[in-house]
Amino acid sequence: MVNLDANCCYQAVLTRNPRFDGVFFVGVSTTRVYCRTICSAKTPQQKNCTFYSSTAAAEAGGFRPCLLCRPELAPSNAYIDANGRLAAAVIRHMEDGTFIEQGFEYLAQELRVSEEDIHQIVLQEFGVSLSQLLQTHRLLLAKRLLTDTTLSIADIASASGFKSLQNLDTLFQECYRLKPTQLRKAKIVKTAQDYLVSEVAYRPPLDWEALLSYLRIHAIAGVEKVEDNCYYRTVRLGEQQGWLMVEPIKGKNALQVKLSTSLLPVLLSVLRKIKALFDLAAEPEQIAAHLGSLALHHPGLRVPGAFDGFEIAVRTIIGQQVSVKAATTLMRRFVQCFGEPIVTPFPTLTHLTPSVEQIAQADITTITNLGIIKTRANSILELAQAIAQRSISLTPTSSIDQTIAQLQELPGIGTWTAQYIAMRVLAAPNAFLHTDLGIRQVLGESSAKRILAFSSQWQPWRSYATLHLWKYLERAEKFISHLDTV
Repeated sequence: MVNLDANCCYQAVLTRNPRFDGVFFVGVSTTRVYCRTICSAKTPQQKNCTFYSSTAAAEAGGFRPCLLCRPELAPSNAYIDANGRLAAAVIRHMEDGTFIEQGFEYLAQELRVSEEDIHQIVLQEFGVSLSQLLQTHRLLLAKRLLTDTTLSIADIASASGFKSLQNLDTLFQECYRLKPTQLRKAKIVKTAQDYLVSEVAYRPPLDWEALLSYLRIHAIAGVEKVEDNCYYRTVRLGEQQGWLMVEPIKGKNALQVKLSTSLLPVLLSVLRKIKALFDLAAEPEQIAAHLGSLALHHPGLRVPGAFDGFEIAVRTIIGQQVSVKAATTLMRRFVQCFGEPIVTPFPTLTHLTPSVEQIAQADITTITNLGIIKTRANSILELAQAIAQRSISLTPTSSIDQTIAQLQELPGIGTWTAQYIAMRVLAAPNAFLHTDLGIRQVLGESSAKRILAFSSQWQPWRSYATLHLWKYLERAEKFISHLDTV
């Protein structure tokens, strides 16, 4: 749990500092409402303010969420220690809805810890019990759906994990002193459309151009595209299929997300994956201060994450020791062979990304016939089978060191590939590609051992150092290219 100094917190509220948006929330005793630091409402007096490290703690303190700044839209937090990552795993499972019916025992089994450990870590990180955290999660999800969608209240109650409409209505009035219908009174009825609009916030600065540039170069044809300052992709989550597009909101520290209505049942899971893909939980000022001059040219540079961990792992294996152009061609063939066709409003988005289950049962000859050499085809098969058998998990909440070790036990996966997957798929802030040729060139050092030792100055943010070093190489190459044309 964040150690909150009341004077420092109040200064952030006075200045509406976006750096602390989502890091803590302020409860106002005169209104019994809790807000984000960026709330545009009249600033309360400090004597009326209480500060909380989570929305759940604020609600446990008797406050209801502000209807103006909407705390449910605040950026999430990045975690770098073991307890924090476990706490993040709990939130991830809540957002996925994977244990609403199964209960806490199922969650403990999934995370391979005891129920007691989960209860203690949730209390330590969020300042509330696991039951209170789950209740707040359900209420805020219902509030978001009531505000942002035209779903029936009965459907919202079901999607939010409430046992009945009456259960939602009772808790809403008890905790928020509102009836669910009151959030709909001023809502303009829109004409029918085949998409939903939502948003995800971040702490500035955000180097959107650099993010899109990286994703454009590594885009998977048929599944993704980057065009006109927007990111597009197809989506399959469980039984739900659809599409999404993401673009920045002018004048606001948030991204707008449009997604097909077919994805409404998995809305929070989709938004969570978007946050991971664009690294929106990062605290860029803190990272830049630690990296010093290395981060000078690209403030707000993020580590591109993964919407689908297996997809990135396959793309990484296919790209071993070949050019980006060749890897793009091979991945396009892979998707066309194994990906399920889908109809979208965008002509170039034609396929869903191949699933673990599909590839785990594939024949190696089918893969090699695509032009992928046998050793890499075998690596892909072995990885898919390990994930299908649940001996390896490629999620941002997996154990980083354990997963890196497990990956390197598979044929054809070495240090570079394992570290790259850790950086992008596991959201490991301290992964470092010390064997990377580009990093060797930038640092003017051929010894991987000495490079690794040199990188210790950037811990625990070496993943961000990796991206800055690559940007440095990119600038140097552009400069040399410019000289060649003069």
